[in-house]
Amino acid sequence: MNPKPRDVTCPTCGKRVLWTPDNMWRPFCSERCKLIDLGAWATERYRVPVVEDKDQPEAAPPDEAA
Repeated sequence: MNPKPRDVTCPTCGKRVLWTPDNMWRPFCSERCKLIDLGAWATERYRVPVVEDKDQPEAAPPDEAA
């Protein structure tokens, strides 16, 4: 008894696709959507936010005494 395959949404176009080994582009619906997403990362349209920690001191400048 095989479980029913998961139905997911393509992150690029929103089309519903099955999450199965037959879908070689998963979670995307096609190679085109996968490449659009990759291009967005490469051009820095997607960014991971950085939260500065106020408790951590900034890096000290290197010693100039040599």
